[in-house]
Amino acid sequence: MCRARTGRPRGFTLVELLVVITIIGILIGLLLPAVQSAREAARRLQCQNNLKQLGLAMALHESAFGFFPGGGWGSSWTGDPDRGAGLRQPGGWTFAVLPYLEQQAAYDLGRDNQLDTVTDPQRSGALQRAKTPMTVFVCPTRRRPAIYTKADPRPAHLNSLQLLQGAIVDYAANAGSRHQGGYCTPSGGPASISAAASFNWEAECEVSAGNGISYVQSQVTVGAIRDGSSNTYLVGEKHVQPNRYLDGRDKGDDDDPFTGCSADTYRWCTDALPPQADTPHASDAYYGIWRFGSAHSGTCNFVFCDGSVKPISYSIDANTHVCLGNRQDGEPVNASQF
Repeated sequence: MCRARTGRPRGFTLVELLVVITIIGILIGLLLPAVQSAREAARRLQCQNNLKQLGLAMALHESAFGFFPGGGWGSSWTGDPDRGAGLRQPGGWTFAVLPYLEQQAAYDLGRDNQLDTVTDPQRSGALQRAKTPMTVFVCPTRRRPAIYTKADPRPAHLNSLQLLQGAIVDYAANAGSRHQGGYCTPSGGPASISAAASFNWEAECEVSAGNGISYVQSQVTVGAIRDGSSNTYLVGEKHVQPNRYLDGRDKGDDDDPFTGCSADTYRWCTDALPPQADTPHASDAYYGIWRFGSAHSGTCNFVFCDGSVKPISYSIDANTHVCLGNRQDGEPVNASQF
């Protein structure tokens, strides 16, 4: 006959519990970097997908009008849906591609059917557009699509109300291997719509010297990319100070997302401005705001004119970077130096 066990069930000792906790802590410590790495890989892929969509939208615009979206009239203007595409459009590439990103409604904001007059409905519509966050324009590694404060608001654009809070853009068009319109100081453009007809674009912006894909008054065709579409940047990630992601104090990240050519949505390639990981204070000097870069480690992403998306190393050969920004220099490009 079996005797009933009368002893109390044995529990964990304090030492055993501490050992279990330690093991769990070690496992979490081992798994956390892997989880973080997987999340960043997903964010990087989303960023690349954004660029793929932007590249396709640029290509569709080129197919429809015969040229890639240009830089409009410069930094004093934003998009105007009544003025179509080409030299008479004051807005930049981000505005021009909206219909090809399923954002026709945003594109049409402020339409007043008055081609040569800036009206109050146009100004208010332009402001509403500038306050519309769009996922395709935002790198998820850096921040989320939202309304951000413009800490040092500029004067209102000539065809918009003043922007105190607005959406942001993390991508910039390739404006070329040298800056148009002086040493990294883009033109604000004509003072009015009527003045645009007689504005001296060449004297103000050196339009004929443009060698990128989109800049003030550009109308670059596929045929003009003489170095080959697979060897020329189209759109890339722009550098932003990480300590300025949310406060609007980076001078290359503080404007209407649909403005004409300015540092917010256009960047240049020179041997002094290779791509750079987002760095605090790197853009405090005015020259630094024209740089490409990103929040990713090791590389930033570009979509090329052939639609391919490629990660470009921060250690890219400086001359190679210059060549990739120039559509027509005739210099051979070694892909191993990307």
